[in-house]
Amino acid sequence: MWFAAAVGSALLFGLAGWWMKVSQMQGGSPAYLFLGLYFAGAAGFAANGAAEHSLLAGLADVRVWLAGTIIGAGSALGNALFMKALEYGPASLTSPLTNMNMLLVVALGLAAYGEALSAFELAGVILLLAAVALISMKSGVRRQGIRPPWHLYVGLSIALFALRNGGMKVTEEMGLASSPVLFVAYALSFAGFVIYAVRDRTRIRSVGRIEDFVGTRRLAVSGMGTGLKWGLIAGLFSYAGLQLYAVALGTGQASIAGPIFAANSLVVAAGSILLYRERLNAPQWSAFVLMFAGLVLIRL
Repeated sequence: MWFAAAVGSALLFGLAGWWMKVSQMQGGSPAYLFLGLYFAGAAGFAANGAAEHSLLAGLADVRVWLAGTIIGAGSALGNALFMKALEYGPASLTSPLTNMNMLLVVALGLAAYGEALSAFELAGVILLLAAVALISMKSGVRRQGIRPPWHLYVGLSIALFALRNGGMKVTEEMGLASSPVLFVAYALSFAGFVIYAVRDRTRIRSVGRIEDFVGTRRLAVSGMGTGLKWGLIAGLFSYAGLQLYAVALGTGQASIAGPIFAANSLVVAAGSILLYRERLNAPQWSAFVLMFAGLVLIRL
């Protein structure tokens, strides 16, 4: 059962990232994309927690609120910067590269829980570093479809997603139920994007000339609807993926469930190559292969 849950978590969470990519390609508003995503996700975790009878007890625990705040910040800010990175580089590289946050999670295990790197994990670290070196090559940046801001946004996304995934590892070690923690994380993230969306609407209303206002307003309304639609769908897949991942961690071997879940980026990468015709040059293909080889080896 745990193996099926792990495979399902990678597929479902990968589809969540794919719907985010679709929203971006269709001109969806990032603010409304995340409004939909975190609303649907929070509703899913609330329903799951209520069914497990862990929601109310969890919300009375200050540790759940603290953990949810940290994990939510990593998730919300990480996703926002991930979407910015997609504006400057191909999703087929951006999505798998953000999974390098596993390196920082491994470092957390080494420092806080006394874990040791096996030969496979060390080999995985070396392969991932080699992938970074290939992707960060400065020559031919424009031909590769990568613009300079991409490196900054991807780097920050990796750090923030490490905060999310590392936080989930810590809460598991603390024995906290996952549903209340993730409900708090998603609910607080939703509240943050409500504020962002309100400010975005205010900015649109401040356009000076009436013809500029009408044109901008029409595009904005279209983008809001597109972003909200795909965000609600992505949120359901995000909830389902993370919930299955929690099941896999609780009932199976984390050393195998981890790399299976990390393969969620393959869904976004494969879809971007097949449907949006993204093209990679030889060094990028090499980096693409090395990244996934490293992700597998690091948790064997």
